Amino acid sequence: MDNFLDIKYGLAAFLLLLTLVSGWYPFAKRKTSTHTFPLADAFASGVFIGAGLIHMLPEAAQSFVEAGYDYPFAALIAVSVLLVLLWFEHYGSELYQHHNQGSFVLISVIMLSIHSLLEGGALGLVEHFALLSVLAIAILGHKWAAGFALAVQINKADLRFRTRLAYYVIFALMTPLGIVGGSLVHHYGESATLIASINAMAAGTFLYLGTLHGLNRAVMIEKCCNMRQYSFVVLGFALMAVIAIWL
Repeated sequence: MDNFLDIKYGLAAFLLLLTLVSGWYPFAKRKTSTHTFPLADAFASGVFIGAGLIHMLPEAAQSFVEAGYDYPFAALIAVSVLLVLLWFEHYGSELYQHHNQGSFVLISVIMLSIHSLLEGGALGLVEHFALLSVLAIAILGHKWAAGFALAVQINKADLRFRTRLAYYVIFALMTPLGIVGGSLVHHYGESATLIASINAMAAGTFLYLGTLHGLNRAVMIEKCCNMRQYSFVVLGFALMAVIAIWL
């Protein structure tokens, strides 16, 4: 158990370093264009959908039942988180279209920080090395791309350097803090209801990341007719389904 906990803490440190490095170039060069890696995004989308629907949500639902709750709280929490994140993205899109860069950046930081914290919490609660490994790969692929894109958006805004840097550092800290928090909750045996709630929130976050994150730029919307990229979505989902055979 202690070795597994050390692995999670090491992953938290690596994710923090990766995110900081991902944002360095846009800060150093004030870069104002992004570059995406569609196959990695597609694979991560499939993993996130599979993790949310096959692993996190059923586990949360079972925990609520075992705690004596008949109401489907797991689904309620998951969908509520998905809708909150979708609202943030719609609101941010409205601000962007009205050229309110400062407010758009703030909303983007808040939204990305929320789902970064929750995805980190999900990693912290994972009990099996195989599931942790696949989720970590998907989050690593998604995290550095998201960090680079956010750093670009932050540096487009007319904000002081200290403000821009503070925004990015807050974002960079969220996933590591989620991993540490989730690990401590699981390690010290906090209430099953709390763990179930975190898993349900993570499920909603993963479903959002796998489907609607980015709105019209989302893999499942923009890239769905590209069979090569779509096959990577299926591959990521299938991998989560296969892992569920043994977990």
